[in-house]
Amino acid sequence: MTSSRQRQPYLSDLSDARWALMESTLTAWRAERQKTSLNLGGKLTDLREVMNAILFLNRSGTPLRYLPHDFPPHTTAFGYVSAWTADGTIEKLDPHLHRMVHEQAGRTPEPTACVIDAQSVKTAPSVPTDTQGTDAGKKIMGRKRSIVVDTLGLSLLVIVTAASVSDDEAGKQLLTQLATDHPTITKAWGHTDYKTQAIQHGATLGIDVVPRNEQVKGLSVIPRRWVVERSFGWIMMHHRLARDCETKPAHSESMIRIAMISNLAKRATAKHL
Repeated sequence: MTSSRQRQPYLSDLSDARWALMESTLTAWRAERQKTSLNLGGKLTDLREVMNAILFLNRSGTPLRYLPHDFPPHTTAFGYVSAWTADGTIEKLDPHLHRMVHEQAGRTPEPTACVIDAQSVKTAPSVPTDTQGTDAGKKIMGRKRSIVVDTLGLSLLVIVTAASVSDDEAGKQLLTQLATDHPTITKAWGHTDYKTQAIQHGATLGIDVVPRNEQVKGLSVIPRRWVVERSFGWIMMHHRLARDCETKPAHSESMIRIAMISNLAKRATAKHL
């Protein structure tokens, strides 16, 4: 397999510094897998090239089968995404990078407040209809991405559902996971669609959910709302995410996480988006 140091680089390739932030997690994953494999001495796929292939797909929007030949085969790249999704490896890449970026920004390592929002997107023709729905408010047939970001706009959680799932219901799921994964968070800002159920559920978890003030007539600016809108903007810079192309919602979540991990790694190494 041609390595990234021998072939001509792509703009989406990991730099040495960014790969160093991910290498230990992915090599530890491989070491664990080898304990239960036959390990017959076959040639191992370059993990850095696998991640480069996934980043290329994500950023360029290229269909999986059109992956350039100087990357690992598209079936190999997809196999790694599936394995890393199933066992939570992609999520393990996140926490260390978050703490690093927070400390570089002069913040505490763990966030204490967050912003919640949702985005409904259309799906590719290959997406199973039983994983889709219609967002009645936005008149979009597809899936809904519900995310939690910290006050720097860095992604903390993401869940992908049918677009027909209400923001209130998705918000309850996010808040439950948030209380477990980020117990230091005590305040969350959300828009009008996070109603009584989400607010009451947050209160039981020790999280003060602050929605838009519906008593104010006309335009009402929600505190920190621009932060999460910018986060969606970062996500949409990855052309594969302009619509949902993944067969399984869990794979959609992984591709969103990979986009945000790429953002985190660039920030941690003082690179641009």
